[in-house]
Amino acid sequence: MEGVGVIDLNFWKGRRVFLTGHTGFKGAWIALWLEKLGAQVTGFSNGVPTEPSLWKAASVGRSMASVEGDVRDLDALARALKGAQPEVVFHLAAQSLVRLSYEDPAGTFSTNVIGTVNLFEAARRTASVRAVINITSDKCYENREVDYAYREGDPMGGRDPYSASKGCAELVTAAYRQSFFAGSSVGLASVRAGNVIGGGDWSADRLVPDCVRAFAAGDQVVIRNPRSIRPWQHVLEALRGYLLLGQKLCADPAAFSRGYNFGPDSQDAQPVSYVVEKLRAGWGEGAAYRIEQPGEANNPHEAHFLKLDSSQARATLSWRPLLALPQALDWTIDWYRAFYNGADVRALSMAHLEKIETIEREAR
Repeated sequence: MEGVGVIDLNFWKGRRVFLTGHTGFKGAWIALWLEKLGAQVTGFSNGVPTEPSLWKAASVGRSMASVEGDVRDLDALARALKGAQPEVVFHLAAQSLVRLSYEDPAGTFSTNVIGTVNLFEAARRTASVRAVINITSDKCYENREVDYAYREGDPMGGRDPYSASKGCAELVTAAYRQSFFAGSSVGLASVRAGNVIGGGDWSADRLVPDCVRAFAAGDQVVIRNPRSIRPWQHVLEALRGYLLLGQKLCADPAAFSRGYNFGPDSQDAQPVSYVVEKLRAGWGEGAAYRIEQPGEANNPHEAHFLKLDSSQARATLSWRPLLALPQALDWTIDWYRAFYNGADVRALSMAHLEKIETIEREAR
């Protein structure tokens, strides 16, 4: 098996990093990881999106600067970026839910598209910036509903407002890369991860949080689309890719400024029913679910089939998945069970980071 790129402690220690959306699920995890690596982190976010939240439960904010603001406010974002003087910027702020995008399409497009434009404009005004990474989505591709793993050069698209907004954000990224960042000392890349799972996600209308909330309450969770296939992966797998890419962009912006897929191995693109059954078995007593019956609810359209081809990240970044899906689900259930049993969430989360770093070093 091929070796893997390793997160470089020497690179991140003392490095000034700016995160938008740092109070969200992925944002809080990467903020915690950067703290562990010794980076100087500033976050910019429009409040805490869920209750509970990893941000609060793990006291993520105690070792970083946190600025409250909306990415749709260019002046506020530019002030925060200039004040932080970061070298690396991760743009995670987004309206990230498919079903909510049907309820608020205008808010979804303004946050995910105009917010991205504003981030790039703010970065252009900040001389310290050396690398910008825009976190979009695996749903940015024009989904043909066929057994095919999407590659970075495939057309952008999206039937639902969320997916379309992420396709738009990718087009914005490509335009800024070619119009304003090409030939400069600043690297600009976009990243498209699979369906991330892991402890600390309490978002609405997401499979794992929906299951965990129901299991913990002794309720029966209702499953909408049991046959839909998704590229499931642990959140730390995607974040490993983002951190490796940040290192590469700073070293050689011209060579690594492009879009990247970070998805699981093909065998880990599994139907919803597989994941639900593994979660139920892992949780044990009190865990129950049922399949929604035809006509029971009037649900908006969601893609039925989605896979990613991550061969480019493997070849250019030496990134590959380290956790198979059963192991990723075990980690996820272990985290949530510990949380509901009153564990020290910060120590628990740091232990998960230490485990993934150890696996990475051993796979080198």
